[in-house]
Amino acid sequence: MLEVTRETNSSFQFMKEACTVMPGGVTANIKFFSPYPLVMKRADQAYLTDLDGNQYIDYLLSYSALILGHGHPKIAEAIQKQIENSGTWLFGTPHQLEVDFGKMIQHFYPSIELLRYTNSGTEATLLALRFASAYTGKYKVAKFEGHYHGGHNQVLFSINPDIGEAGPFKEPNVVPDSKGLSKQDGQQTIILPFNDLEASEEILRKHCDEIGALVLEPVQGGFIPAEQRFIEGIRQLTKELGIVLIFDEVKTGFRVSLGGAQEVYGIKPDLTTLGKVIGGGFPIGIVGGKKEILMESAPVEESNGKELSSKDVLFHSGTYNGHPMILAAGMETVKVLEKEIDHVFQMTDILRKALESLFFNKGIDMQTLGIGSMFNIALTDRDIYNYRDYQKSNFELRKRIDMALLDKGVYTKPLNRYSLSTCHGEEEIAKTVEAYRKVLMEI
Repeated sequence: MLEVTRETNSSFQFMKEACTVMPGGVTANIKFFSPYPLVMKRADQAYLTDLDGNQYIDYLLSYSALILGHGHPKIAEAIQKQIENSGTWLFGTPHQLEVDFGKMIQHFYPSIELLRYTNSGTEATLLALRFASAYTGKYKVAKFEGHYHGGHNQVLFSINPDIGEAGPFKEPNVVPDSKGLSKQDGQQTIILPFNDLEASEEILRKHCDEIGALVLEPVQGGFIPAEQRFIEGIRQLTKELGIVLIFDEVKTGFRVSLGGAQEVYGIKPDLTTLGKVIGGGFPIGIVGGKKEILMESAPVEESNGKELSSKDVLFHSGTYNGHPMILAAGMETVKVLEKEIDHVFQMTDILRKALESLFFNKGIDMQTLGIGSMFNIALTDRDIYNYRDYQKSNFELRKRIDMALLDKGVYTKPLNRYSLSTCHGEEEIAKTVEAYRKVLMEI
């Protein structure tokens, strides 16, 4: 079993107690790793401190949500001002920030003609699929092998399939990623091979009368980019076949560029989902896109303002949708990023090049994969275009390195991607590179 040799007994004891409260000691399975996750008690800028007082440079950043790092004073100030000015932290009615933040999002994402707020990326993708079904009258969804779109039934398939069960690459099997999914759930989902336009086209044409939506991460997992020819071909195909194209930019929004992956690729999807960064560290999601699709949820007729009955409207509701404190935090996050995103990209590039040089000098096959402020490390010399290519990298060595890095004060969940923030500067990069140098000497 892999172990952290640094003194982390307080985390171990905490997890024993946590198991009496939560199954497995965690309230989200993604927070767990063997032999036990490290438990944090404080964070500041680019750093985490665990229960035993060990400090870490944080490259997980709450799975990329904290692009301004921990405890940014501008976010704290924005939230405090919102409470002071409004006298409350929740209206439960329409309010000005819903419009102001929405216009800011529209500025960076021109494909978003109208939008709705949700409370998470999972809620956003669920709602996007409902929009697509309401608009097209078709109820199956196509997704790509290796892509994650939240924790709802229709998309919990073929995210991390065992290659032995996954079937042929050009026509992948539908493999469940959770217990509790019915056979009927799997029959509503069609799996495509990422970055293979010809094979994807064949499957889409075969099922075009059933598929209402094609949802994809334009950068798979936040680090495997779509090829330009592929994504342009998918955009053209979905238009031709009457399939709603959904860009899931929960990870990539404001991380690969201020305008997300759709700005990088020059593609306008029909619908976009956003989350993570736009909440400034608080729970949020957005579904936005073509007006004609979003109007499926309007409670009134556009022409005469007549209120519609519930059966004639796509259902979407939520007590906390458009939460004023969260929108205030989100607006301030975007304002800071407009000034500092280039710094984040620069630091990311410096770190990637330094790590690649270290591994090269040690004679270890390695490459960094990603765009903008996120990347991952693949221990292989093979080109990586999709999930199956990535599975051929040396995960066992990567786990050993990641666990050893925890001992040296560099934090990310083992095998996870790296995300940087505005707080990661030259000092943090230098410490990280030195930690890697020591680990590679030891292993």
